[in-house]
Amino acid sequence: MTMQGERTVAGSRVVVEGSGPPVVLIHGVGADLHMWDEQVPALARRFTVVRYDTLGHGATPMPQGEVTLASYARQLADIAGGLELGRFVAVGFSMGVPISQLFAIDHAKGALAGLVLMNGVYDRTPEQLAAIRGRVAQARADGNFALADAALDRWLSPAFRAARPDVEARIRKRLAENDPASFITAYDIFAEADPWVVGRLGAIACPTMVTTGEDDQGSTPAMTRAMAAAIPGAQSRIMPGLRHMPTAEGPEVVNRLLLDFLEGLPRNGDTWA
Repeated sequence: MTMQGERTVAGSRVVVEGSGPPVVLIHGVGADLHMWDEQVPALARRFTVVRYDTLGHGATPMPQGEVTLASYARQLADIAGGLELGRFVAVGFSMGVPISQLFAIDHAKGALAGLVLMNGVYDRTPEQLAAIRGRVAQARADGNFALADAALDRWLSPAFRAARPDVEARIRKRLAENDPASFITAYDIFAEADPWVVGRLGAIACPTMVTTGEDDQGSTPAMTRAMAAAIPGAQSRIMPGLRHMPTAEGPEVVNRLLLDFLEGLPRNGDTWA
C-alpha cells in the first residue's frame, strides 16, 4: 500500500489518503490540491486518493527552462511512478483535463484504468480563444488577482456566493497567493492546449466519463459532448445548475458521479483489474 500523508514526490507536493485502487486528482489553473477537499472523505473510504500541486502551484515550484503541456503530463507520470501506483484512474479538472488527456494519449497501453474529464475545454472557437488569451494578457498586465471577480462570476452561482462567502473568500485567497509568473505560464499553456489534444482523443483506450456544469459558460456542455464523442465508448454527464467550480458548489453531485463511475470499473482488491 502506498504510504499515507503528505510528502514530496519528483519535486511535487503530494498527499495520499485512503485505501483501495488508486485515483489521482488533478486540479485546474490557479488552484492547488485543496480544491479536492470535499471529495476526499467520500472517495477515500474505497480508494487510495492521490492529490498533488501541479507545476507552479501551491508548494510545487515551476521548473526552470521551457514548460509546456507535456511538462505537466510528465509530472503526472513521474508522480505515478514515484508512488509505484501501477494502473490508476485519473480525474482531471479544467487544466487537469488536457493534462490527463495528453497523459492518456501518450500512455494508451494500459497505464490508466479509467479517466474522468471534468469541466474541460475542447476545440475552442476563435472567439473563445480570444477571450481566454485576453484574460492571460490582463493577468500579465495587472496581476492574476485582477481576474478574480470575473472568474468567480464564471465559477460560482450568485446564490451560492451569497450563501457561502467563506468558500468565495478561500478561492480568492488561493488566487491571490499564486506566484504571478508561474500563474501566467500555466494559464498561457492552458489557453493554447487545444492543438496538443484535438483530433487525437481517439487514442484514449480506457473507460472515460466527461462531465461539466450545465451553466459553465467556458467549459460548456457542447464541449463535453464533443469530447465524449471523440473518445471511443466515453459517456457524458451534465451536472444541473452548476457552473465551473462544482467541486465546491455541488460536492455531493460530484462525489456521486465519481463514485458511480469508479464503482463500475473492474477491480481486484486494492488494484484495478
